[in-house]
Amino acid sequence: MPSLSASRSHPPQATLLVLLLAVFAFALLQSLISPVLPLLQEDLGTTPGLIPWVMTAFLLSASVCTPVVGRLGDRYGKDRVLVASLVILAAGSAISAAAPDISLMLCGRVVQGVGGGVLPLAFGIIRDELPQEKRPGAIGIAAALAAVGGGVGVVVAGPLADTFGIRSLFWLPAALILIAAAASRVAIPSSSARNSTPVSWLATTLLAGWLVALLVPLAQASQWGWTSPAVSLPILASVVLASWWVITEKRSDRPLIDMRMMRSTAVWTTNLVSMLFGVSLFAVLAFLPIFVQTPPGAGYGFGASVTQAGLLLLPMTVTMFFAGLLSAQLVRAFGPRHVLVAASALNVMAVVALAVEHDRSWHIAAALALMGVSLGIAFSTMSNVIVAAVRPDQTGVANGVTANVRTIGGSVGVAVMSGILGAHTSASGLPTENGYTYGFAVLALAGVAALLVAAFIPAPKPEPSGH
Repeated sequence: MPSLSASRSHPPQATLLVLLLAVFAFALLQSLISPVLPLLQEDLGTTPGLIPWVMTAFLLSASVCTPVVGRLGDRYGKDRVLVASLVILAAGSAISAAAPDISLMLCGRVVQGVGGGVLPLAFGIIRDELPQEKRPGAIGIAAALAAVGGGVGVVVAGPLADTFGIRSLFWLPAALILIAAAASRVAIPSSSARNSTPVSWLATTLLAGWLVALLVPLAQASQWGWTSPAVSLPILASVVLASWWVITEKRSDRPLIDMRMMRSTAVWTTNLVSMLFGVSLFAVLAFLPIFVQTPPGAGYGFGASVTQAGLLLLPMTVTMFFAGLLSAQLVRAFGPRHVLVAASALNVMAVVALAVEHDRSWHIAAALALMGVSLGIAFSTMSNVIVAAVRPDQTGVANGVTANVRTIGGSVGVAVMSGILGAHTSASGLPTENGYTYGFAVLALAGVAALLVAAFIPAPKPEPSGH
C-alpha cells in the first residue's frame, strides 16, 4: 500500500494524465503505418510480398510480448516495466525510422512490439493508484483513448507523410513516447501490488512458439494457399505447442498465465468477445482504406487519396472516444453483460451496413461512426470487467491476455478478408465489389458470435471499499 507521503507526491490526476499520454502515444504509433504501406514499399525499394511484414512483424512481436510484459510488471513493478517498455518502444521506432532497407525496418518493428504491454500496464497502475470509485471511469477513458489513438493514426498518416516525409511516421511518435517515458518516471509511484513468483521462461518460449506458428501462416495464407503444407503444417504445430503450453502452465507453481484465472467465466468470456471484436476491427482498418482508394472505374471505390481515406475514418475516431467516456455510466446503469450485448449488436449493424451500402462516402462514414460507438463502449467495458475479475497482482497479465487475443482475432480477420478478396479478383488484378461484400458479411458473422458470447458474461463482484 503506498504511503501517505507517496500519494501526496504523486497526485492521482497527474498519474492518470501521464498514463493516458503513454497509451495514446503507443496507439498512435501502432496505426500510423497501415495507410502508407505502398509509399513505404517504394521508399524501401522492396516487393509487394515483403511490405505487409512491416505490419505482421509488429503484430507477432506484440502478441508474444504483451502477456510477458504484463507478467513482468506484476512481478517487478508496473511503473518500472512501463518506463522500460516505452524506452524500448522509442528505440524500435528510431531503428525503423533510420532503416535503409526492409530487413532493418522489420527489426525495428519487432522491437516496437514490446510496447504492446503499455496498455495492460496502464490498466494495472490505474487499479493500484486510483481510488476505487475513480477506477471504472479512468479505465474507460484509457481504453477509449487507446482506440482513438488508433483512429487518429490512420487519419493523420497521409498529411504527416506529405508534410514531413514518410519517416516522420516513426520519428514523431518516438519523440512523444520518450516524453511519456520521462513523465512516467516522475509522475507514477512505485507499484505496491507485486507477484513474487519468478517468470517461467519455458512457458514464455512455448507461448512464443505457438503464437508464431499460428499467426505467420494466417498472415500469409492468401499468398501461400490455405491448403498448402506451408500453412497447414505450422497451424498443426501451433496446436501441439499450445497444448504443451497449457499443460506446462497447469503444472507450474509459477505460471506465466494462471490457467485458474483464465477459467473464470468473466475472464474467458470477455477474452473471447475481445478476440471476435478484433476480427472485424483489424480487417476493416486494413482493407477499408484500400476500398475507398480504388478508382471508380473498378465499379466501386472513390479514388480517394491516403489523406482522404484517413478522413473517412474520422467519424469512427470521434464516436469511439465519446462512447468510451460513457461506458462506465452505462455499465453502472445496465451491467456489463447488457452493455456488451448492445455494443456487439451495434458492431454487427455497422459491418452489415458496410457490406450492403457503400456507394457513397457518407454511407462509409455513417457505418464507421456506428462502429466507433460499438468499439468505444466495448473496449472500455471489457477492460473494466477484467480488472474487476482478477486479483490486483494479476491485472497486468490479465489485460495483456485480453489485448493479445484481440490481436490474434485481428490476424484471423485480416487473413480471412484477404483470402476472400483474393478469391474474387477481376481481370485487372483488383478485388471485385462482391469480394468486399462477402468479406464484410463474414466479419458480421464474427460480430454475431461476439453478441452470443457476451450474453454469458457475469455481473462483477463488488470490490471492498477503500484504496
